[in-house]
Amino acid sequence: MVLGSNTRQEEKMRIRLLVVYGVLFLIHCYCAQAETETFSVDGKVLILDESNFDSAISSFDHILVDFYAPWCGHCKRLSPELDAAAPALAALKEPILIAKVDADKYTRLAKKFEVDAYPTILLFNHGVPTEYRGPRKAELLVRYLKKFAASDVSILDSDSAVNTFVEEAGNFFPIYIGFGLNNSVIEKLAIKYKKNAWFSVAKDFSEDLMVLYDFDKIPTLVSLNPLYNERNTFYGPFEEDFLEDFVKQNLIPLAVPVSHDTLKLMKADGRKIVLTIFEDEDEERSKDLIKLLKAAASANRDLIFGYVGVKQLEEFAENFDVETKLPKMVIWDGSDDYLSVVGSESIEGEDEATQITKFLEGYREGRTIKKEFSGPSFMKFLHRSFDIRMVYIIVFIVALLMLVQSLSKGGAEYHQVPNQVQTDHASSSVSEVESKEYKPGDKED
Repeated sequence: MVLGSNTRQEEKMRIRLLVVYGVLFLIHCYCAQAETETFSVDGKVLILDESNFDSAISSFDHILVDFYAPWCGHCKRLSPELDAAAPALAALKEPILIAKVDADKYTRLAKKFEVDAYPTILLFNHGVPTEYRGPRKAELLVRYLKKFAASDVSILDSDSAVNTFVEEAGNFFPIYIGFGLNNSVIEKLAIKYKKNAWFSVAKDFSEDLMVLYDFDKIPTLVSLNPLYNERNTFYGPFEEDFLEDFVKQNLIPLAVPVSHDTLKLMKADGRKIVLTIFEDEDEERSKDLIKLLKAAASANRDLIFGYVGVKQLEEFAENFDVETKLPKMVIWDGSDDYLSVVGSESIEGEDEATQITKFLEGYREGRTIKKEFSGPSFMKFLHRSFDIRMVYIIVFIVALLMLVQSLSKGGAEYHQVPNQVQTDHASSSVSEVESKEYKPGDKED
């Protein structure tokens, strides 16, 4: 009898515990919902801190976060642009929110996302952050970001729908239009490359549109790169591997000007890079040579053709021994060395097309010499975030403190002061490399 009484008491206790846990769970759900409801999509920039940051990121599929410092001049110029862009982005069918974090005050958040220069702008798509390096003027920023909230594959049902889609896409990303193509054929690729391009399928269109986009049979996939005025057509076979090759090749123009962003794109592509170095890429002779590079690229799609001017990007170009006569061509794979083709160290004379052909033949036949970078490594170039002078100043201060500490102990052995300078960042800022003007990459330390 005593055993039965104990069993009933234990069961009652379990029931009470279940009720308590249930109440606590409901309270937790209510609090979580209440916390989520504090964020309203009203077109205003959200002010985030350590108490509400995670909740905001989990509440929205797309949120652009500006990590700023109150004293930063670039941040002050960016702020009104974000304020102007916020209402338009919040009004999208799938809203994109803009938020700000005072990284100078909330240092834990800044450290978590490796913010070491201002402003640092991160775009969180479904909670996953990527650095935003697009335009910063309000109107252009809105056009750039709309792609991330758009459908993976847009369905177009008329000529006017196609024209509107191309116009609204702008020239920041390549555009792919599948004419008479089932959207399921490119859906997987559209998801994979959504950060890099627009994808659409035209279900209904006229012969006039076929003439406009220069194709004569369907199905076909047309790629447009408005920024470089390039168009290419793919008639199949519409199998995944062939489709992906076409998509990847046309994410990058035939001849790519080197910049911080295109370097990352070229490195991610995986193809070898035929890099041409000019004294000044804006000279007429350079422009004529770029046209020849495009023709060569069209016939050698297994390679990327890039170019850079010493005048435009000296700190990068000087890695390739610019003391030799320019223009010159090298083969590069994104590492800290490159290949020079024997007998084609520079492009001289009037018949430049023949010299380009000779260079490519020499490369394919293996007549090459490996050379090391003569300047900072490629990864240092990509990840630099403050001026080398700042490194010298910090090192000098650390050395001075160590000297003072040593003297204060009367020559006794002193403890080593940790060096906070990360050597991977010990190089000039991207903003100084690109331009003295305020541009998307501009930051302050």
